[in-house]
Amino acid sequence: MQIEISANSRKLHGTGANRRLRSQGRLPGVIYGGNGDAQSIELDHKDLYYKLKMEAFHASILSISIDGKKEQVLLRDVQMHPFKQQVLHIDFQRVRQDQKIHVKVPLHFINADIAPGVKLSGGMISHVVTEIEISCLPKDLPEFITVDLSGMTAGSTLHLSDLILSENVEIPALLKGDNLPVATLIAKRGEAGESSEE
Repeated sequence: MQIEISANSRKLHGTGANRRLRSQGRLPGVIYGGNGDAQSIELDHKDLYYKLKMEAFHASILSISIDGKKEQVLLRDVQMHPFKQQVLHIDFQRVRQDQKIHVKVPLHFINADIAPGVKLSGGMISHVVTEIEISCLPKDLPEFITVDLSGMTAGSTLHLSDLILSENVEIPALLKGDNLPVATLIAKRGEAGESSEE
């Protein structure tokens, strides 16, 4: 799914200029990286605020049009107001198709209800992490990674090495030897193996 954003280049800088922008429903931001210089931009706050609620917006290559010129970018940083529902500033990074990117992508857990440790032992699955960092070329970036919990038994743990990734997608933590836990199945104390049909 290609998400598109529209922006204009921003000429004025500084706290006062940014405050005036926000009062007009606009949002200051910046684009950096790739082969270009850092560029100050402004966007429609309302449009961006709703796009930020989309999971895919945080882990997809975005198409941004600045004064009619399109670029491929990744969302890198969002500054939110401490208590208002307001975005204060947003950062995007340009992507090059021939360079690997490091991105955090969400995990989608499936089949928890049919895992033997849940169905037979009345256990509960605990999600240790809900997103992981991956490395790949922009064309290979998945929107999310599916985690199949159907084989989990009481007391078992699923690790990064158990995740099924598409080809050309790597987990940097594994390359460093950090096989971190992703989900664990906690058995109910004293209830495992009990039968109500005695």
